[in-house]
Amino acid sequence: MDYGIPLTLDLPFDEAVERVRSALAEQGFGILTEIDVRATLRAKLGEEIEEYVILGACNPALAHRALEVDRRIGLLLPCNVVVRAAGGRTVVEVMDPQLMVRITDQPALEAVADEAASRLRAALDTLAG
Repeated sequence: MDYGIPLTLDLPFDEAVERVRSALAEQGFGILTEIDVRATLRAKLGEEIEEYVILGACNPALAHRALEVDRRIGLLLPCNVVVRAAGGRTVVEVMDPQLMVRITDQPALEAVADEAASRLRAALDTLAG
């Protein structure tokens, strides 16, 4: 099962992270959390990986609509956006919101998933353009 929507950018990592933040903001997503996975693995395990950040993005209106359908949906909200270095380029990946519908089999979530997917794809399109 493919669960992500990827985009590869010819941008330095730090610039890509800032552009991702801006593109998400334009689509109504705020960044609630940021996890620097590389720094965490280095500090906690002494392991080294490529630059890798998880941005916890939230569109409050969409989250509220989904929670009104199913209070457990918080487990599946498409909140994490991964930005990672890959071979001199930067990869941005978002969770496919349609997973909420497929996993829960709740047709009432389709409209929320459609709008979330549309907004996330618009953010990715902004980055690609």
